Amino acid sequence: MPIIETSQSMLILVGLLSYLLGSVPFGLVVTRMMNLGNLRDIGSGNIGTTNVLRTGSKKAAALTLLFDAGKGAVAVLIARAVFGEDAAQLAGLCAFLGHLFPIWLRFKGGKGVATFLGLMLALNFWVGLLCCATWLIIAGGLRISSMAALISVASAPLWMFMRFEGQMLMLGLILTILVYIKHAPNIRRLKNGTEPKIGEK
Repeated sequence: MPIIETSQSMLILVGLLSYLLGSVPFGLVVTRMMNLGNLRDIGSGNIGTTNVLRTGSKKAAALTLLFDAGKGAVAVLIARAVFGEDAAQLAGLCAFLGHLFPIWLRFKGGKGVATFLGLMLALNFWVGLLCCATWLIIAGGLRISSMAALISVASAPLWMFMRFEGQMLMLGLILTILVYIKHAPNIRRLKNGTEPKIGEK
């Protein structure tokens, strides 16, 4: 963990604002603006990129990926610029929690992969890039988004260790555990061999 240098009151403010930013359900916003129907009634009902792709619109999926990753990155970059590394890591965690448990959707949000990758890129570009590369390699080979996500996220602590980013390890482990919890249904389907591939409805 980084050295705590920001005041408690400012960290609380950073955490609250980052959570609210992370809570914005861009998958729902994009699909509604593009008249693609109610995302909750499509596929898995999830608000993330993979389920948006099931609407048949690659543009909507790309926008969702961009915005969900962007909100994690923006929270981290603003907090770092204004306060420092302690606030940046807190902002990343709270934006991530906002995406997983958004107040606007009765705390039933997405699975956090795009937001995870966005905030990792902002916290340490090379760690984030390695996580993205891991996702692309696995997704390209297996065509299973959840498998790519699980391996990519689990690789983050390894990349942090190799890049000598020890102060990020605790955050990386917490985020990895949360992603695995949110992917529990996917893990069961992977074990049963019933997990759909990318693009399948």
